[in-house]
Amino acid sequence: MPSFDEVLKEAGEFGRFQKRVFFLLCQTGITFSFLFASVVFLGTVPDNYWCRIPGAADLSEKCGWTLEEEQNFTVLPLLLVNGSSGGHCERLDVTWDAATGCASPLTHHLDGRVGSPPLITCQDSWVYRQPHASIVSEYNLVCGRAWMLDLSQAILNLGFLAGAFTLGYAADRYGRILIYLLSCLGVGICGVIVAFAPNFTLFLIFRFLQGVFGKGTWMTCYVIVTEIVGSDQRFVGIAIQIFFTLGIIILPGIAYLVPTWQGIQLAISLPNFLFLLYYWVVPESPRWLLTRKEGEKALKIMHDIAKHNGKYLSPHYSEITVSNMEVTNPSFLDLVKTPWMRRNTLILMYAWFTSALIYQGLVMRLGIVGGNLYLDFFISGAVELPAALIILITIDRIGRRLPFAISNIVAGIACLITAFLPEDIPWFKTTVATLGRLGITIAFEIVYLVNSELYPTTLRNFGVSLCSSLCDLGGIIAPFLLFRLAAIWLELPLIIFSVLAAVCGILVLLLPETKGIPLPETVEDVEQLSGHYCKCGKKRKHQNTNSYI
Repeated sequence: MPSFDEVLKEAGEFGRFQKRVFFLLCQTGITFSFLFASVVFLGTVPDNYWCRIPGAADLSEKCGWTLEEEQNFTVLPLLLVNGSSGGHCERLDVTWDAATGCASPLTHHLDGRVGSPPLITCQDSWVYRQPHASIVSEYNLVCGRAWMLDLSQAILNLGFLAGAFTLGYAADRYGRILIYLLSCLGVGICGVIVAFAPNFTLFLIFRFLQGVFGKGTWMTCYVIVTEIVGSDQRFVGIAIQIFFTLGIIILPGIAYLVPTWQGIQLAISLPNFLFLLYYWVVPESPRWLLTRKEGEKALKIMHDIAKHNGKYLSPHYSEITVSNMEVTNPSFLDLVKTPWMRRNTLILMYAWFTSALIYQGLVMRLGIVGGNLYLDFFISGAVELPAALIILITIDRIGRRLPFAISNIVAGIACLITAFLPEDIPWFKTTVATLGRLGITIAFEIVYLVNSELYPTTLRNFGVSLCSSLCDLGGIIAPFLLFRLAAIWLELPLIIFSVLAAVCGILVLLLPETKGIPLPETVEDVEQLSGHYCKCGKKRKHQNTNSYI
């Protein structure tokens, strides 16, 4: 009875069928990147807004004031008398009523008073020139409520974390394509509800759910693609990241053409409904079907794959076996029980956390540094395209470990230099910051590959899921760290990023090199590999050179 890998080799390991499915499913990376980075455009802070004095709306209508005239009457006294910063977070402690005159509305209230007019903190009476341009103006996320913008992104990442565990488990139990389609439907529906949420509470609830389903689409498309290709086609795990970058490049164009945040939200959510058409063109993973003892369905799909690839399966293929090692409910203790497993696990968890925090921090930073947001975002996204090419060129020539370390160190140095460059040379500052973005992108993409190669077959899925959950934790912390520290000093987050990246670059040098070696099958293999590499400074020679899993 042939194994699945033997049948796949005869049907074609990366033929026309796999290329078609790869291209279709990778479109999910574009929409997932929309969701991942959309807060930069959904949450732009308006330039012109002020706190409205009670009764100002009625008086403005009575007197026929324009918004500029009302702003002058409201804010100008603050600027002249108190030196206030534009009346964003405070207002004069007065109320305009029917007795207030149109020519000098403050004269009646300030007559006879000594000293500066009394001030009061603004609560919920802000006026915006563009009231629906972003969620900031829609839900008054300014002044004392500014931290709620951080919360909106943290909630999304919390959804990613929940989706990684719940939908990851569901995909293993109920099937890849079913969970993929349900996740696409969920992202689309929740995205539409987010666009029309009447209050910020509902906005957060459905943004969380959109994160849950969004992570489901990304994970399952990644798994399906990798499970229908041969074991030598590991490059698909890197190539799929290119589509995520394409989404980053396209997003500023959408935001530029669509004037309101609701329109942007709909534009990035509705395409998910188109993926439901994949029901008719993307089959279930035959590897998964074999684990569920559905060999006939798997064999039928393999015949279809062979047909589309212009090949023909031998008629004696009536059954297929799959080599699965018995796994007994793996736990976190299995990942830290032995010395080298423990070291690898802790370093990988830190690498996931650091990569996500710095990457998302640098993306969101573009929304607060000024300049042309759309152009800067496009350029910073375009520079990510060479990342996959650099990885593909280097990992099979000089290995994984050195590029992994260098990319982190380059990102750290670039962030540190950017923080201290003067503002009067913006082109140079942008160039250095872009180099940091490229470095952390390479590190982020390599950690996917290294994580899967450093765990044994018996713990690989569980280990990758657990370590990558630190990615979502980094995403939860990133907005709070960025926006709150930037309020102290705009470049302070870059200092933190540089330290985290440099430490990560040093730590990953302690990992063993996995270039050209078979994937480990057991914990003992990992211990021997890591221990021998540490002592000799080079890859150990594995006795079984054909045991790729």
